[in-house]
Amino acid sequence: MTDKIEPFRYVIRVRYGECDGQHVVYNPKYGEYFDLASTEFLRAAAAPASAFDGSFEFQVVKLLVEWSAPARFDDVLEVSVRATRVGNTSFVLGYEIRKAGEADTIVTGETVNVHVDSKTWQKKQISPQMRERLLNGASGKTVDQSGR
Repeated sequence: MTDKIEPFRYVIRVRYGECDGQHVVYNPKYGEYFDLASTEFLRAAAAPASAFDGSFEFQVVKLLVEWSAPARFDDVLEVSVRATRVGNTSFVLGYEIRKAGEADTIVTGETVNVHVDSKTWQKKQISPQMRERLLNGASGKTVDQSGR
């Protein structure tokens, strides 16, 4: 993520129940971290009313996760989020996870999301206003739920 727009950051602490017997985060949990971070990204980037009032419904149609190092119990993780592509009806969110305060990325990923009509669940065009909000992406904002 090396754009002019600084990524949105979501900070979370790894909980005990998210780990295996060696205190390493279960692989599927990273999808949950992406989901939590994308929710806060949308809350910060879009006007809250349009993010969660049913006027901007979307479905994840693809999830990609690539691991390079483990996260462990009690690590504080920073999940960076940015829209890497916004098309007519879909948008891609890119994610980088690193241990807070460290430069090395331990997990990268993306979700491909399709904007849908809230009644028919058919693809729907993304409005110019929402396109701009997604691309601006709450640049530089951070939501910290780590309790540190």
